[in-house]
Amino acid sequence: MIPSQFNAAAVEKKWYDYWMKNNYFHSKPDHRKPYTITIPPPNVTGVLHMGHMLNNTIQDVLIRRARLKGFNACWVPGTDHASIATEAKVVAKLKSEGINKNDLTREEFLKHAWDWTHKYGGTILEQLKQLGCSCDWERTKFTMDPDMSASVIKSFVDLYNKGYIYRGYRMVNWDPEAKTTLSDEEVIYEERQGTLYHLRYAIEGSNEFVTIATTRPETIFGDTAICIHPEDERYTHLQGKKAIIPISNRVIPIIFDEYVDREFGTGCLKVTPAHDVNDKVLGEKHHLEIIDIFNEDATLNSFGLHYEGKDRFVAREEIVVELGQLGSIVKTETHMNKVGTSERTKAVIEPRLSDQWFLSMEELVKPAIKAVLETEEIKLYPSRFNNTYRHWLENIRDWNISRQLWWGQQIPAYYYGDDKEDFVVAENIETALELARAKTNNPQLEIHNLKQDPDALDTWFSSWLWPMAVFGGVLDPENEDFKYYYPTNDLVTGPDILFFWVARMIIAGYEYTGKKPFTNVYLTGLVRDKQRRKMSKSLGNSPEPLELIEKFGADGVRVGLLLSASAGNDILFDEDLCNNGKAFANKIWNAFRLIKGWEVADIAQPESSKVAIEWYEAKLQQTLAVIDDCFDKYRLSDALMAIYKLVWDDFCSWFLEMIKPGYQQPIDRATFDKAIEMLEANLKLLHPFMPFLTEEIWQHIAERTPEQALIIAEYPKQAAYDEKLIADFDFAAEVIAGVRTIRKDKNIAMKEAIDLKVINHEKASVYFDSVILKLGNISSLEYVTDTVDGALKYRVKSNEYFIPVSGNIDVAAEIAKLTEELKYTQGFLRSVQGKLSNEKFVAGAPPQVIENERKKEADALAKIATIEQSLASLQ
Repeated sequence: MIPSQFNAAAVEKKWYDYWMKNNYFHSKPDHRKPYTITIPPPNVTGVLHMGHMLNNTIQDVLIRRARLKGFNACWVPGTDHASIATEAKVVAKLKSEGINKNDLTREEFLKHAWDWTHKYGGTILEQLKQLGCSCDWERTKFTMDPDMSASVIKSFVDLYNKGYIYRGYRMVNWDPEAKTTLSDEEVIYEERQGTLYHLRYAIEGSNEFVTIATTRPETIFGDTAICIHPEDERYTHLQGKKAIIPISNRVIPIIFDEYVDREFGTGCLKVTPAHDVNDKVLGEKHHLEIIDIFNEDATLNSFGLHYEGKDRFVAREEIVVELGQLGSIVKTETHMNKVGTSERTKAVIEPRLSDQWFLSMEELVKPAIKAVLETEEIKLYPSRFNNTYRHWLENIRDWNISRQLWWGQQIPAYYYGDDKEDFVVAENIETALELARAKTNNPQLEIHNLKQDPDALDTWFSSWLWPMAVFGGVLDPENEDFKYYYPTNDLVTGPDILFFWVARMIIAGYEYTGKKPFTNVYLTGLVRDKQRRKMSKSLGNSPEPLELIEKFGADGVRVGLLLSASAGNDILFDEDLCNNGKAFANKIWNAFRLIKGWEVADIAQPESSKVAIEWYEAKLQQTLAVIDDCFDKYRLSDALMAIYKLVWDDFCSWFLEMIKPGYQQPIDRATFDKAIEMLEANLKLLHPFMPFLTEEIWQHIAERTPEQALIIAEYPKQAAYDEKLIADFDFAAEVIAGVRTIRKDKNIAMKEAIDLKVINHEKASVYFDSVILKLGNISSLEYVTDTVDGALKYRVKSNEYFIPVSGNIDVAAEIAKLTEELKYTQGFLRSVQGKLSNEKFVAGAPPQVIENERKKEADALAKIATIEQSLASLQ
């Protein structure tokens, strides 16, 4: 029995279990051409949100379609260890239990981190199954898997040995909440309103003062000079003098350098080399002392005097009060400036001098620039992101790859002495010992003499190897999987990580294989609400994805998301879209039930059914060409809309009506078989978008073996089609619509047969006359040469159609109605002609506007002629 309604919840579990049981998602190298996607690995402790829903639905559409098209489709899932985010969660959990991370050894902390990962990790992958994602779950990878970590370590050692990785004492971005350095790309700059403080510094041995302006008065404890432009005549007399810092009363030199902008502010600049990258450059040039006033959590240290231990922002407020009491504040003013914040923790970052590991990018980046911007070996969709890509890569800086964290791959550098240069880099400590013995010429060194660098590598340094590492390509480039599946085909991700991840994977791919890691990059937009706000839990505007699936079904949610998801453009999400998807699923289900409910008999095929089948086969081929073109251009929403219209309008609203048997009459077997064939073709087109519904109907149509499941069926192939046949039907559809309009307006019941007479000025095809007769319930269709008196009339293009008036028509009422319509149309025509006779309007309006007005005039004239003829025939 076919259920009267489509039960999404029951169907989804049934078919996902069936697909898993029959191993349809798993891929092994064989004779077929591979089609490969590697998932953008979500955070291991993450849960499904709307962005994931969109991104992974798109990937599943691509992978299911490739599977239907005969490719060996392989979609590799996995998760990212997300060092900063995960470590922060573990630290917070430990804190709630009264445990301080600093009281633990690295090994003890990592046990807690792994316990957390095992408890919460992979939740998101299970949730993706509910969405219908057909990943090769046997290939699931985690960026901290032993082989993945080994790949990262091998990569580090290789790049170090090539001279690309080096250790440097640099000004870095410090996240005081995560207590780690960040790369430049992990800092988000926000426009914030602050205060600009004008502070007085006394000149030693005089009654003079100089005034400097700062937004960060707490950093005065780190000042080591006042800098002035050497040609600034206001201050030349201060050559060789010294200034006194307020509160600390520490004496600092006044230096002169052309770096200072004489026109900006007071022309005097406080120099704090430990807390500003430009000040550091000045400090090195003038050999200034470097005073770091902050602890790693951005509280003030002992250089902050009586503010030691206080948070930087608390200290700022209190320091301002003290400076005011000392008379050191000249004035304050509101000031807008850009504040760097941590992408992960949202904390305000601090510039900080630190020994870190860096990857030199100048040479590595060149093949990646060439591949996207010159040879187009890799294509970004939409292409406007090429400009963003160019800007980032042509202005790239060396990559700070070390993090002051424990969760992640530990940097494979081993120290054997007290000097910071006394180290070797190796894949394991045994090899490190051999290198250290050789480097020091000391065979007495033992493993316990070596100490591994405590820092972990940036998470992105792990995930930039993802397309290679998931197939073992870093550790064993000659293995079968890597040689078969790499390079991958498509990457689907957000533009926010175009540099973090996409560009870096391209760099790594060319460095290690000389090949691109993928061919196409489909950049999705952000999912926003109807008010264009970014979805977030804090705003309360982000629906719970699993609740949406429960409410609308996975297929309904997938359709709702994709109908509004054009590449690179933000998606304005509205639950009504999912409701539309659910309604579409119900429409298809009801169409299937209608067909299966027909009684089939060995009777002659009506002409109207034969014509309908020929038309729908042509329409299917026309739509297939559109769909394939849309996929080629990564316009998935347009592809889905083409299928939506084909199924809803052409199949359900037209084709089924054209072939439907009369009331309580059977359908002929030839037409029924073709209807099933067309339905199955529709299901194949729909399957990538609506996998559960389509598999359910497919399996209801006939008994199927696992080898005949829809998921591995053959996608419809493109063939030549008759465009004239489609155009002729479009004309016939307008004729039928005209008949239906008159029936509705004149309250002529559909069961009452009517006559139709035609003056065929257009020489329109008569091929669809059998369809017109059936769908219009026309008793006779006659081609005439003269106007028919006493008939209702309408036009399709220049063709005139007459329906002789029967006794059911109130002639007087009809004349009154037509007279009113004529007066309105004549008034409308006068207003249009008034515009067109206005020389000023015609001279100033754009050509398209003039063209539209002329079309309105022509349409109104044609309509008036038709109404006048109808009136004449009735009078």
